[in-house]
Amino acid sequence: MAQLEGNLLVGQSGGPTSVISASVAGVMQEAFKHACIKEIYGGMNGIYGMLREDIIDIRKEKPEDIEGLKTTPAAALGTCRYKLDFKKKAEKAAKDMDRLFEVFKAHNIRYFFYAGGNDSQDTSHKIHLEAVKRGWEMRVIGVPKTIDNDLPHTDHCPGYGSVIKYISATTMEVGFDVGSMATDDGSCCIIEVMGRAAGWISAGAVLAKRGQEDNPPHIILLPEIALDEEKFLAKVKSVVEKLRYCIVIVGEGLKNKDGEEIGADKSRLDAFGHAVLAGSADKLKEIVEGKLNLKTRTVKLGYAQRAAAHFASLTDAEEAVACGNAATRAAVEGKSGLMVKIVRESTSPYKWTTGLQPLEDIANVEHFLPSDWISECGMMVNQKFVDYAAPLIVGETTVPMEGGLPKYVVLAKHRVAKKLAEWK
Repeated sequence: MAQLEGNLLVGQSGGPTSVISASVAGVMQEAFKHACIKEIYGGMNGIYGMLREDIIDIRKEKPEDIEGLKTTPAAALGTCRYKLDFKKKAEKAAKDMDRLFEVFKAHNIRYFFYAGGNDSQDTSHKIHLEAVKRGWEMRVIGVPKTIDNDLPHTDHCPGYGSVIKYISATTMEVGFDVGSMATDDGSCCIIEVMGRAAGWISAGAVLAKRGQEDNPPHIILLPEIALDEEKFLAKVKSVVEKLRYCIVIVGEGLKNKDGEEIGADKSRLDAFGHAVLAGSADKLKEIVEGKLNLKTRTVKLGYAQRAAAHFASLTDAEEAVACGNAATRAAVEGKSGLMVKIVRESTSPYKWTTGLQPLEDIANVEHFLPSDWISECGMMVNQKFVDYAAPLIVGETTVPMEGGLPKYVVLAKHRVAKKLAEWK
């Protein structure tokens, strides 16, 4: 196939990770190697910014700053939670799509890359189909990203290894702290982590146990398993009687027996119409203190768990860059409508490579924790999960330091001149 000449546009979407910008660096650095790619652009704040023709010139960035993205957290190009919703807002979505292709044509965008999770891959899929429909020759490749680790067909997602490395280390440290203060009265500490529907993140905390039954976490509550309040309280009580303290990990999307998220604030909705998760840990604290009269505290890791580039997994960072590299290579080779995936070749020793999967297989499909990786009690994961997750946290990135703190990169962001009327 003859090489397609034109410009490249890369964007980021959804919640950031500590290595999402490493993937974007991978896209950019590989693009510099191919003469068919003329200009290299970054779309600010994902689709939201692209609709407004908010584009920066990557070729004007310092090479050392692009390299520095590999150890810089969050979305260097900005992000958004903007959805092309043809089901609920068909007329608006159609207008948005028209505008996007006006931007693509005005700037001769022939290579399009979007780093993100489920909704982002859905957006990439829609853009690919629209390009085919309109006869606009453009290669569209999705780059996987999500700490939730819930994209199907990839062994795991860039961002996941780093978040469970951070959470496991934090669980160990909190465990030492709480355990050292434990008295005969006993205490409980509940650590809330992200994960609305899938329990990959909360499950990852099991690595803190290091194979020792009495090490924290003592209980892991997963969104996939409805809370059995009676069994949960009995487990907390038995652990405290034995160790004088109990560390609980809970996913923010934990549900009750009626399928309702116990921490949901239904009076507030996010950009996708989901109830804002206001605190499953707080709800569990009320239950434990009310029923067991046990001193209980909560720890909410919040943004810290996905922004901790200072303690990112080297394996994760290398895979993130490789996914960006692979995306650009695939597009130059003439491929489109695909997402890069990570393929595990062996677990011990851990070996992996990248592959490609049609976006139609990825878009809006959630991959949940396998049921046979969950302990029979429903409040812990087993060795199958440990074997899967352990290789993903190996190694530490080397983050440049300045004045005793990490030295992160902020791009110069030279704006590309707009060619279209303002988008309203």
